[in-house]
Amino acid sequence: MSLPDWAPAGVDTTVPNAARVYDYALGGYHNFAVDREFAERAMQAWPGIGRVAYANRAYLGRAVEWLVDAGVRQFLDIGSGIPTLGNVHEVAQALAPDARVMYVDIDEVAVMHSEAILAGNPRAAAVQGDLRKPQEILANPRVQELLDLGQPVAVLLVAVLHFIADEDDPAGIVRELGDALVGGSYVAVSHFTRTTGLDSEQDRVTKLYDQTPTSVRARTPEQVAEILGGLELIGPGVVPATAWHPDPEVDEPEQPAVLAAVGRKSVAN
Repeated sequence: MSLPDWAPAGVDTTVPNAARVYDYALGGYHNFAVDREFAERAMQAWPGIGRVAYANRAYLGRAVEWLVDAGVRQFLDIGSGIPTLGNVHEVAQALAPDARVMYVDIDEVAVMHSEAILAGNPRAAAVQGDLRKPQEILANPRVQELLDLGQPVAVLLVAVLHFIADEDDPAGIVRELGDALVGGSYVAVSHFTRTTGLDSEQDRVTKLYDQTPTSVRARTPEQVAEILGGLELIGPGVVPATAWHPDPEVDEPEQPAVLAAVGRKSVAN
């Protein structure tokens, strides 16, 4: 099979990839047949999962807007996926042109496409990295060149922590990231959770992801709060993504299957 111009040489087109599946769910086109087939199967297993993806993306935009309003001008988006409409740098730089954004993803397609759309933007860049190795991400010369870790940074972990197994210690990963940041920095997360009345649908989707390199696991609000332990939770705390600082001008149905929260590192720490 010939690869499209945007695809890196040697990319495996036989295994679905979470970033590319998410891209397809949001209406993007940087995905392969295997990703589209997987996404369609997931949508058949759980007909409302597409709305969950959009709710998660809307939360990301609101969180970035809130963080810019709070004075943040540096963003480290880990597990950024493939940029689609409403990218972090678009939202942040529309409000604060001096905002800097570093995208990090484990998928080559996500990184290469990010680099292509960021060409000519000196305040945004993308690198390949694995969330399970936070020190390698922070030590990356391109990360250190773009971001001043001596100043507050907002780390965005949106729809990525549910791909981290318990044995990989998601709370420890967030703690390592937090320890490397100065006081006044933030960590924003969203995370898949179990929803009453959707047990069978969520079980079917979870089993689908078990057939890929990135199994997904649900966590409770209490577990998400524990992952952010040591940070001050910004109100309203750990809530459904649609309930985190909702836009009063947008009538968005609640999507309880994805949780959202933002934690702040105390200036005293």
